[in-house]
Amino acid sequence: MSDDTTTEQATEQATRAITGTVITVRGDRVTYDLRGTGPAVVFVAGAGPFRAVDPVTTRTAELLARAGVTTVVFDRLGRGDSPASGRLDLDRELDAVAAVLDVAGGPAVLCGHSSGCAVSLRAADRGLPVLGLALWEAPLESGAAETAAWAAEIERRIDAGDLEGATEHFMKDMPPEWLAGAKASPDWPAIAASVVSQRADAQALAWATRALQDGGLSGLDVPLLAMTGTRTFPGMPEAARDLAAAVPDGSAETVAGADHSWDPESMADRLARFVLE
Repeated sequence: MSDDTTTEQATEQATRAITGTVITVRGDRVTYDLRGTGPAVVFVAGAGPFRAVDPVTTRTAELLARAGVTTVVFDRLGRGDSPASGRLDLDRELDAVAAVLDVAGGPAVLCGHSSGCAVSLRAADRGLPVLGLALWEAPLESGAAETAAWAAEIERRIDAGDLEGATEHFMKDMPPEWLAGAKASPDWPAIAASVVSQRADAQALAWATRALQDGGLSGLDVPLLAMTGTRTFPGMPEAARDLAAAVPDGSAETVAGADHSWDPESMADRLARFVLE
């Protein structure tokens, strides 16, 4: 067997996902894909995505695993293969993150996407074993009072059973074509039903905007990398710079990506350097 064949087989083994489940302290079941060996990165999705509909994160995890990084991609509570009912609030979601960190083998970097950045920030603030924060386009450009009112209205609509209204309100500041496309889709009922899993996102964003405004992030003692894409939305680069400035060891960078999503190859390269160097 040639050296090239051996290397190719080792690379294939590194990127092959081990799919499993872990039970949180509350009894929730969380399903994940584990790849690679070495220092760990756990991906924390924003509002909506889960493994089956997120090939960008899966590809990024595969590339990182090839680079010598352990990666964990998991379905957040109430999504995909992590079924959960009842009140899916931020505390419950943080218990899921804690369980997945155990799967990663201990302290790890959290890579948050969109509102998943706020969940990741709160996890680090709570003292979970977080070694660093790599945050993609954290939507923290609005004021704390405005965000708190927005989050409270989402919770009110969820509690009233108005799931379509809650979804519309969650998406009210997003590009209007996103909501129009969702409502025109035959999957709209399922999309609206999944808003119950976004209570945690709303609560996390309300907390994070308040902490950013009031200086509550100044005690985070882990490296933080705030990233935005090369084509992004107004306010995102400014929010990234504000976030980087709010912590003792923060930086803000532009990485290849567009429309709130990153380029997998570029992101994997940047994350590898963040984790390994």
